Amino acid sequence: MRQIRARYCDQSLVVYQAYPREIGAAALQAGRFVPPFSLQRMTWVKPSFLWMMQRSGWGQKAGQEWVLAVHIDRQVFEQALAQAVLTSPESEVYSDRGQWEELRQKAPVLVQWDPEYNLRGDKLPYRSLQVGLGRAIIRDYAENWILRIEDLRPLVSKILDLRRRGLWEQAARHLPEEKPYPLPPAIARRVGATAF
Repeated sequence: MRQIRARYCDQSLVVYQAYPREIGAAALQAGRFVPPFSLQRMTWVKPSFLWMMQRSGWGQKAGQEWVLAVHIDRQVFEQALAQAVLTSPESEVYSDRGQWEELRQKAPVLVQWDPEYNLRGDKLPYRSLQVGLGRAIIRDYAENWILRIEDLRPLVSKILDLRRRGLWEQAARHLPEEKPYPLPPAIARRVGATAF
């Protein structure tokens, strides 16, 4: 099953990213991504908090210590997905490999579905979305999509401490509340999401 689970409201949706101190601190101060954030390479955003924790080692991996919650406009997020192409030529979405290759060469946005994880780090029976924003769109993301940036280091540290002490129920109470995100059907088909 492929499903976007996210923290969202009527206007906004949260995606997560993790960076080294110099990028994270500059982004928090400016309220958007500024140098040394690079506009010349693809950046990946994840709507799943626990997927980001798995990827960043709970903010312990080198270069991923500053975990950020980036609040972006929901409408813009959906517009990006409406231009997206999967990172592999899946037959449920594309008629053939040639069609996928043609679309992929021009795509400003890539998407892939990665295994989701629970609080203990176990894989779950569904996949979560990861969105790659290419050079054609990344400036717009960095300068215009962002409503606010939230520093999650204190929260990540608190949950990590509770996990290490085996206090799983207490740790779970601090997790951001995520729920299935209702993609418009045309966008769901384009990114290969499962209906729910």
